[in-house]
Amino acid sequence: MPLTQLDNLVRAGQLKAEPPAQSEIDGLVRSGHVRLLDAGNASLNIESRFDLAYNAAHALSLAALRWHGYRSENRYIVFQSLAHTLKLPPEQWRVLDRAHKQRNLAEYEGHTDVDEELLAALLRVAAEVESLVAGLGPVPKA
Repeated sequence: MPLTQLDNLVRAGQLKAEPPAQSEIDGLVRSGHVRLLDAGNASLNIESRFDLAYNAAHALSLAALRWHGYRSENRYIVFQSLAHTLKLPPEQWRVLDRAHKQRNLAEYEGHTDVDEELLAALLRVAAEVESLVAGLGPVPKA
């Protein structure tokens, strides 16, 4: 399932081409699904819910990338690739971009001011990514 745009990132050293492994993809989808469910638990504090939703979106996005036969160690590239792996619209990609920036502020600078609007948008986009990944089906046999 090579994609020209992603092959360009392989040549630039931003992605690695690697045959997809169904068991890995299944594990990423399971992880993303469970985290997304937990992120919907309103009894948790907003920072925890954001962290769960962000990591769910990442696991599901990585599953899509792996399904197409690519790997990246860079979270931002994993999210950027959604435009090609799942045809994710720009407005949804921008939510993930904003969430990524917020995650980095929290992770590297201790700034944990997450707002309800961003969390709600992140939950919606992560659920959409989950649905689109489910629509990919099993990895085609080579």
